[in-house]
Amino acid sequence: MKPLKTLVALGLAGALLSTPALAQREGVNVGQNSVFTGLVSAEDIEATALQQYRQVLREAAQQNALAPANNEQLQRLRAIANRIIPHALAWNPRARDWKWEVNLIGSKQINAWCMPGGKIAFYTGILNQLKLTDDEVAAVMGHEIAHALREHARERAGKSAATNLGANVFSELLGLGALGRTVVGGGVQLIGLSFSRENETDADLVGLELAARAGYDPRAAVTLWQKMNTAAKGAPPQWLSTHPSGNARIAGIERNLPRVMPLYERARSGG
Repeated sequence: MKPLKTLVALGLAGALLSTPALAQREGVNVGQNSVFTGLVSAEDIEATALQQYRQVLREAAQQNALAPANNEQLQRLRAIANRIIPHALAWNPRARDWKWEVNLIGSKQINAWCMPGGKIAFYTGILNQLKLTDDEVAAVMGHEIAHALREHARERAGKSAATNLGANVFSELLGLGALGRTVVGGGVQLIGLSFSRENETDADLVGLELAARAGYDPRAAVTLWQKMNTAAKGAPPQWLSTHPSGNARIAGIERNLPRVMPLYERARSGG
């Protein structure tokens, strides 16, 4: 097993070296993307995401649940996204070439997500039942975009790939992209994917910064999670099945507000 461990270590080290480091910058500090992202092709993950996104939209359209372009709520979502997305590009160089999309699905689900490649979906339930302000919508959207930017789905696939390195180890390690395609092509479901606690904290913080730089009050992330906590006392919303709530999460957000409030104040003043 020592040669296997050595090869895995070398593969992960190579992935780390190939991950572009964020320069010293104002805002939150979350470090680099996981080294496990280097074990799976970003192109394959994004292609799978696009396929699944298109399927969701087709099914929604068949049920007359896909909002038309002139829908006021959809226009609101796209306007908020248009302010956030320019500030997302610094977090992931691939994001400059993503074909960003925002769509709204009519459903009572309290849910929203952003898949790799910038494919965003909101459900009317999260807007209507929680009566979200624009600042709170930006908190949700920033958080979900952060998952895509930080490549958390690719990280999950990479970890799955790492657990399968024992078979044909030498040939697979000489072609990690092929191994990644096997994992991604094996039916990975990117919608509603559950992330680790570290991933969720990561997305919380990056989402705070994205919202603040776009001129949305990052303190709305606190009121958002307070609303989610209240909603969870009944039937837990769909969003909470993949986004654990709790006072500790709110406390973590509050601790980081001083890092992003200057960005918000500057954006609001036109700086």
